[in-house]
Amino acid sequence: MSTVFTFVPAYEHNLVGHPEHAGRGKAVLKRLTDNQVLGQVTNLEPAVATREQILRAHTPAVFDRVEEISLRGGGNIDADTYATDQSFKQALLAAGAVTDAGLAIANGESKNGYAFVRPPGHHAEFNRSMGFCLFNNIAVAAKEIQASTNCKRLMIVDIDVHHGNGTQDIFYGDDSVLFISTHQFGSWFYPGTGSAQEMGSEVASGANFNVPLVAGVGDEGYLAVMDHLIAPAARKYQPDMILISAGFDAHWQDPLAAMQLSLTGYASMSQKLIELADEICDGRILFVQEGGYMLDVLSCAVQNSISALLHQDEIHDPFGLSPASSYPKLDSLIEELQVLHLLK
Repeated sequence: MSTVFTFVPAYEHNLVGHPEHAGRGKAVLKRLTDNQVLGQVTNLEPAVATREQILRAHTPAVFDRVEEISLRGGGNIDADTYATDQSFKQALLAAGAVTDAGLAIANGESKNGYAFVRPPGHHAEFNRSMGFCLFNNIAVAAKEIQASTNCKRLMIVDIDVHHGNGTQDIFYGDDSVLFISTHQFGSWFYPGTGSAQEMGSEVASGANFNVPLVAGVGDEGYLAVMDHLIAPAARKYQPDMILISAGFDAHWQDPLAAMQLSLTGYASMSQKLIELADEICDGRILFVQEGGYMLDVLSCAVQNSISALLHQDEIHDPFGLSPASSYPKLDSLIEELQVLHLLK
């Protein structure tokens, strides 16, 4: 079976000077074209998500507000989040593309896949758009996968540098989804959520797994989190499919955070996640684009992730390791979270 790739660059969803702009899609397309990546994957033409699909993850008010702002020519949804006259359509395409790619994998038509879509989604909560995000693409897809296929038990791993507060919010009381988020954490750091104590409500207690990191962790720390927290949690939960909120803004050159991860570190994380999927759920895994605002870093990271999905070992890392001289140790945090989530 093939690796599926779907692409929604949303060139019409663009605000000059905003970090989440149309140049992100242009940079990724150029790299994938120049390096002949697109010929190695099955390209899936995106289709718009339906209102019914969006409303599995959001209130009607969220859907209607994005549509209304676009119809009037665009404007601000909040201080960080914009819409143009085409953003409603592009957001529906983004959610629809992720959903269709997820269904292709869940139904066995493709082995695995990557969805590069804009606008991103993981900050969009059940009752509001926020944080550059209009609709929560990965949540919409997860709900449709559960409703339409035999993949009922899902794991979502968010490796964006910012907490996936929207995905957490949508699944906080749902034990059919194990949500794991690794993120830079602090009350001052956007969005200010994602503490270890946010573990899910009622029957879903423990199904929400936050890994709050101090700044500067770097490759060694992230890979320790993979080996000692994410992998054991996945083996314990035994999902039918894994979905990845793939944000590449933890790279040491990215302007919005300070985590010191390298492209090689990111590629190693992708490889480990794919190996987990191969071990646990017949390789069913879908990467969904979230953040990443340094264009050369973003485009390399997307290429590396697709290479990993194709089980190719080559890693493109023209920037190398972080110049940081030291990195915080995570031993005590890992031990705390292992105890909290009954992993030891």
